[in-house]
Amino acid sequence: MSAHDDAESNPGAPVGPVPDGEPRSRPYRHPAAGWGAARSVAEVLLRQHSVVEGARAVKRMNHEDGGFDCPGCAWPDDLKGLHLDICENGIKHVTWEMTPKRVGREFFSAHSVTELSEWTDHALEDQGRLTEPMAYDPDTDHYVPVGWNDAFETVGRALRELDDPGRAAFYTSGRLGNEASFLYQLMARELGTNNLPDCSNMCHEASGRALTASLGTGKGTVDLKDWEVADALFVLGVNAASNAPRMLTPLAAAHRRGARIVHVNPLVEAAATRTIVPHDFTDMALFKATRTGDLNLRVRIGGDMALLRGMAKAVLERSANDPRALDREFVDRHTAGFAEYRAVCEATPWAEIEHQSGVGRADIRRAARIYGEADRSIFCWCLGLTQHEHGVDTVREIVNLLLLRGNVGREGAGPSPIRGHSNVQGNRTCGIDHRPDAGFLDRLAGACGIDPPREPGLDTVATVEAMHRGDVRVFVGMGGNFARAAPDTAYTCEALRACELTVHVSTKLNRSHLVHGRRALILPCLGRTEQDRQRGGLQSTSVEDSMSMVHLSVGMKRPASPHLLSEPAIIAGLARAALPDSETPWEWYAEDYDRIRDTMGRVLTGFEDFNRRVRLPLGFRIRQPARELVFLTPSGRAEFSAAPLPDVVPAAGTLVLGTLRSHDQWNTTVYSADDRYRGIENLRTLVFMNRADMRERGIGDLGPVDITSTARDGSTRQLRGYLAVPYDIPRGCAAGYMPEMNVLCAIGDQSSQSNQPIMKHVPVTIAPSAG
Repeated sequence: MSAHDDAESNPGAPVGPVPDGEPRSRPYRHPAAGWGAARSVAEVLLRQHSVVEGARAVKRMNHEDGGFDCPGCAWPDDLKGLHLDICENGIKHVTWEMTPKRVGREFFSAHSVTELSEWTDHALEDQGRLTEPMAYDPDTDHYVPVGWNDAFETVGRALRELDDPGRAAFYTSGRLGNEASFLYQLMARELGTNNLPDCSNMCHEASGRALTASLGTGKGTVDLKDWEVADALFVLGVNAASNAPRMLTPLAAAHRRGARIVHVNPLVEAAATRTIVPHDFTDMALFKATRTGDLNLRVRIGGDMALLRGMAKAVLERSANDPRALDREFVDRHTAGFAEYRAVCEATPWAEIEHQSGVGRADIRRAARIYGEADRSIFCWCLGLTQHEHGVDTVREIVNLLLLRGNVGREGAGPSPIRGHSNVQGNRTCGIDHRPDAGFLDRLAGACGIDPPREPGLDTVATVEAMHRGDVRVFVGMGGNFARAAPDTAYTCEALRACELTVHVSTKLNRSHLVHGRRALILPCLGRTEQDRQRGGLQSTSVEDSMSMVHLSVGMKRPASPHLLSEPAIIAGLARAALPDSETPWEWYAEDYDRIRDTMGRVLTGFEDFNRRVRLPLGFRIRQPARELVFLTPSGRAEFSAAPLPDVVPAAGTLVLGTLRSHDQWNTTVYSADDRYRGIENLRTLVFMNRADMRERGIGDLGPVDITSTARDGSTRQLRGYLAVPYDIPRGCAAGYMPEMNVLCAIGDQSSQSNQPIMKHVPVTIAPSAG
């Protein structure tokens, strides 16, 4: 049986495209980016028939004064070289959206939902842009055209007829702009629910909770200027070359000016070695690569906290003989809990640190020495640290280490979480939060004249469970591909199918449209690359990047269809239909987004005078009190955490599997079956393994294997017929691509600290395929 024949464990067709050749695996030995990225971009432009439009996009996309504002990842815009601030994945993202292909009523008339369910996810998205609203017809098993007013009334009636507003859930991915995010949460709260699950629940929830507990702010405290002057950069659980390619530029610049760079990851990724920055024309012409790292520590999956504890232990040991190793003045004046933390570090034996981290004491001391010799250090991290049971404790351990040497609240130093989608951080800032704080709700009530609910709502996992039980009957998704992004694929699909109504606001066809409730709507929206003209003229939308910079984005391209509506206009239409007697001026807001921003300025802390400040060059940065040594914690100080080390070493015969993205992929969108930086061609249904672990199990190179996970409740999930690829990964560890491997992560296996699905620490057994 192949990997995708097991309908119970892995519903639906394969995610990636059908391979055009035999699978191959070979080591990648080239610099990141460079001519490989240039060639990949050319191939994408040709494949999407966007050579001319794609080239124009590189020169002018979404910035009023020219330049490329990427609607993909959340890495900040370059403060100096804006007009060349581009990357391979950003161009892929834009051309995938700008495709001339169209999906209209003729397409849906020709293909039933049952037929489309057998297509690959790649084939579905590759059909092109959605052009008009569609409603599912259960009698014919086809989507059929529906007018916008009828679509809005369908949703409005379903919401009005609910006996409890908590029976509806309003999800958003990170693509939604700030203005639409604000309107979306306003609609949900005026309806009477805080059921606002979002993609942050699955990615950086642990970061927000940890930073809030330690520093009183849920965000990082550094910006790009700090990256430009830091003496040391520590990059943990980040695959920058694929997930934030523009990060390669500051990494290379840091190395050139003498900063030390340490990478911590179970896999040595391409970004941790060398790069040729594509817009550095001299380096491109001379094939001149720049190093992007000085030390690579191949930590065991989940062992990052132990490694950080070891670094802190080394710093404290050194302070006994060198008082400069510890910033005692900073610790005494600005922190709480230092004595308890020092005691737990001293009580943690080196043997346990080595065992849990999988890294030897000498290498940990090398990293600690780099940290101790740097006057200013930045620690950045991504999902490799957060999607674990102990993700909150691990991020707090980063802050502990920073506090020891006063690396918070000053230039060139601090915590720097790396977010994924372009506005995932902005969504949360603008109110997409199932656990809103009382101050925000008070300001919302005062500015908008509503009585918002005070009890917490449902997060992503809780929403899936509630849909599965039948407690949530209406699901509305703003962007994303919920059926593929969520854990426990079979369970999530069953949950969506149990709904009375599912509604997806999208630009392209995806799997979630085919895994629908009894009734279903597809509402097509404008893309970020497209002109958004309302009654008030050409509109702009704002986004917030990973470093709290808020700037405007203005689409430049003609819309893919005259029937598309903007996300604020769609939300306004839904809200008016669901709340016919509402005094909120929904239509007035949708006519001119400056009006939305004026209201946001009265509600959101740091958004005062929003309309003026967002029009400054590159926008404005939201104030971070911790950067000014103002800690909004119970003690009024930065808080050390003295959590014990977790046991992350797998039991005998078991491996720990972490999910990851391929290089030719953005979130759940897969562009090809290749993964250039890991040397993979024509293959996605694979598992990366240590060769010794393969040999111990009698598995040969590219040998077929069955992968079985056992959940906390004892249930099992399985993928069959995957191919084992030998890779430089620590013993006891394995890795494979999401979303295919999301099936192995049980819905109930979520962190008790953050409620995130534990997608980076799945216990599995792997054996030669049973056939």
